[in-house]
Amino acid sequence: MPTKTTKKPVAKKATKTVTKKVSKKVVKKAAPKKQGAKVASKKELVYADNQKSFWVTNGQILNSLVALRDALDEMEKEVYSYHAGTAHNDFANWVSDVLCDQACAVDLEKAKTPKSAKTVVVRHLKTYTV
Repeated sequence: MPTKTTKKPVAKKATKTVTKKVSKKVVKKAAPKKQGAKVASKKELVYADNQKSFWVTNGQILNSLVALRDALDEMEKEVYSYHAGTAHNDFANWVSDVLCDQACAVDLEKAKTPKSAKTVVVRHLKTYTV
């Protein structure tokens, strides 16, 4: 007699679920910009015309803070004292009135030597586009 063959059900293979670990990149965030913080804009350097230039007693003619800085670098104390005596300061007055830099003029009033005056001018020149 013929034998009946029955198909055995095939068992499905058990599948393993593989979980993949995803590594996260650490991103450093920039600090937020402060509100209300202003970026200081530089001022345009002022040049005096011929009638308003500063005439130093040693013959130099100055027309800007750059020229004043260079002149102070080589200026003798006697020449400086003539223009920046105890009663007046011609350099400070000229910087204030002609070059329109009151902050520099106030600091120049306090300078007692050409070297200290040059330091003042150099510090204030950093606020200008040269």
